[in-house]
Amino acid sequence: MIKLSEISTRPPSDVDEKKLKKLTDDYEERIGKLNEILRAAQKHSLLVILQGMDGSGKDGAVKNVFKDCTPFNLSVYAFKKPTEIEFAHDFLWRVHQQVPAKGDIKIFNRSHYEDILIQRVHKWIDEERVAKRMAAINAFEELITFDNNTTILKFYLHISYDQQEKELKERIDEPDKHWKHNDGDWKERESWDEYMRCYEYAINESKIPWTVVPVDERWYRDYIISKKVCEALEAMNLEYPK
Repeated sequence: MIKLSEISTRPPSDVDEKKLKKLTDDYEERIGKLNEILRAAQKHSLLVILQGMDGSGKDGAVKNVFKDCTPFNLSVYAFKKPTEIEFAHDFLWRVHQQVPAKGDIKIFNRSHYEDILIQRVHKWIDEERVAKRMAAINAFEELITFDNNTTILKFYLHISYDQQEKELKERIDEPDKHWKHNDGDWKERESWDEYMRCYEYAINESKIPWTVVPVDERWYRDYIISKKVCEALEAMNLEYPK
C-alpha cells in the first residue's frame, strides 16, 4: 500500500547527480532511436500518463524526455474541462479517442484519472461512482493493453507542498512563465490533503502500477521517466520490417 507522505520528493542522498544526468542523456537518445523503429514496425504503441499537482513539471518532463523523438508518431494530449458534448457521454468516451495507434507514442498530460481526482475532491461525484469509475478505468486500460498491444506507463509526479509554492510563485515573478499562471491553482492548493488521499486511492487501486517520481529536483524526474520509457520500448523487442 503506497502512502505518499512516506515517500520523499527528493532524490536519494547517495546518488551521483552527474552520473545520472549522463545516463538520462543516453536514455533520451535511445528513446529517439527506438521510437523510429516503433513507427516503422507498426506493431506496438506506448501510452505515457503524467499526473501530478500543479507545478509538478509535467510539461518539462515531456519537453526533455522526448526531445530526440520524431514528431511524426509522437503527440501530447492535455485533458481539460469536458465540453458539453463530452459531458453528454460516459467519462471514458473522450479518452478512447486519444489512445495511441500502433506505431505511436501518446502522452497524456493529465488523463482519465482526473475523473476520480478533481471531481472527487470537490464532491461532484459520490463514492459509489468513484468506485465504479475506478473499475472502468482498470477495464479500459486492460482492453487497450490486450487488444492493441499498448504498453501503459503511469507516472505520478511527486512534489512537496513547499516546492509547489515556489513553482507557482515563479509563474508570477518570472515574465517568461506568466502565461502559466492561474489563480485557480492556488485555490486547488487549499485542498492539498484531500488531493493526496485521492491520488493514493487511484495509485493503490490501479491494476497497472504507477511509478511515483520525486520531482523537487527536475533532473531526477527526467532520469526516472527516461529510464522507464527506454526500458518499456526495449521490452517490445522492436525490429525494422523485413
